[in-house]
Amino acid sequence: MKVRVMDTTLRDGQQCLMATRLKTADMLPICEDMNKIGFHTMEVWGGATFDSCLRFLNEDPWERLRALRRVLPDTRLQMLLRGQNVLGYRHYADDVVREFVRLALKNGIDVIRIFDALNDTRNMAAAIRAVKEFGGHAQGTVVYTISPLHSIEHFVETAREIVAMGVDSLCIKDMAGLISPKDAYELVKRLKQEFGLPLDIHSHYSSGMAAMAYLKAVEAGVDVIDTAMSPLALGSSQPCTETMVAALQGTPYDTGLDLEALSKVSERLKKLLANYPEIKGSAYNVDTNVISYQIPGGMISNFISQLGDQVHKLPEVLAEVPRVRADLGFPPLVTPSSQIVGTQAVLNVVAGQRYKMVSNEVKNYLAGQYGRVPGQIDEAFRQRIIGDTPVVTVRFADTLSPELPGVRKEVASLMEQEEDVLSYALFPQVAQKFFKDRFAAKYGVDFDLADKKGGYPV
Repeated sequence: MKVRVMDTTLRDGQQCLMATRLKTADMLPICEDMNKIGFHTMEVWGGATFDSCLRFLNEDPWERLRALRRVLPDTRLQMLLRGQNVLGYRHYADDVVREFVRLALKNGIDVIRIFDALNDTRNMAAAIRAVKEFGGHAQGTVVYTISPLHSIEHFVETAREIVAMGVDSLCIKDMAGLISPKDAYELVKRLKQEFGLPLDIHSHYSSGMAAMAYLKAVEAGVDVIDTAMSPLALGSSQPCTETMVAALQGTPYDTGLDLEALSKVSERLKKLLANYPEIKGSAYNVDTNVISYQIPGGMISNFISQLGDQVHKLPEVLAEVPRVRADLGFPPLVTPSSQIVGTQAVLNVVAGQRYKMVSNEVKNYLAGQYGRVPGQIDEAFRQRIIGDTPVVTVRFADTLSPELPGVRKEVASLMEQEEDVLSYALFPQVAQKFFKDRFAAKYGVDFDLADKKGGYPV
């Protein structure tokens, strides 16, 4: 059975190894060669790229997508969507989810991979429904993690709920590089036997096990493996495309991809990346601590940043993460739950007393605003943190009123395209600054000082 390759270089690869700082103008020249490779799909959007475009690169993420669509005419484009979180860090109303999906597909996305950090499938329903409504390929995702609560059977049951929503394919998302070759084989085997849908496996090289896990997944019948081109592979990124292609050559699973063509792309990419100081050599390292602490590699760099001059307390923070995770019912550590658990672990260590300071995100989490927790929360602990605050037990988005009418009014004077409404809905402060800078660059006048009518000088 031929195995297909989903390329993550321009999204997850650069997100993991260079903090999502790769500029669109630098991506486009290599895309002509990448378009000819014959990838199953290319992941080019979603995740943290949207926020990073607006916040750090002064780029319109929608224009990035349109530009990539133009230079990759023969390749299906894929994105990562955080279910009801869309690309942000809270739950948005259903009208925001639906409109975002509509515009993502309109602007060039073909496949949308949808996940929920807690594996609460209720939080994936609106996005899956919208993808199907607007003619896209909906890929439902099972988030893999290790805990006393998570087992092969648990993941299969999660997949069963997702399949019932009408997804076109499934993905095993191992965001921390924790999946062992044994578990990869067993989980793939079960999912293929139970559902028969196309199946993708996504892992990170953080623990050093990912390539071995991929090989066992391939032997068990996985259809697609996620890899990155060698300059942006390994470490906290995905296994290397060229390596996996070479390993499968001459076997029944041969990808059919041309190693010489892949090498040509990698050489161009290597020269390009020499201009980026954001790349840190340590990001390429294998860190076996992730097996002990069960955290994505990127969390460690966040801890170092948060600790500042108390960075010597990092070992204490790493030891605190599993304890906080247990207190919170063993959520998988992926955005946004990884940030929720990680920040609280830092607060506990820095304060010298557990839960002396508690983040608003932890309070909202305990109030059910992120969804159904995998495990049980100790009620005495919950009461201590949020008191008598009501706990939401229904799908949290069902408690939210439509958001877009209000957003459209707020952003009306700054809008230049319908997509701007979504940028503002997800990241209001960041988007507003971007819109004002765009206005000033276009008209040579400060937005706040201009005499405006409908967003334009008069």
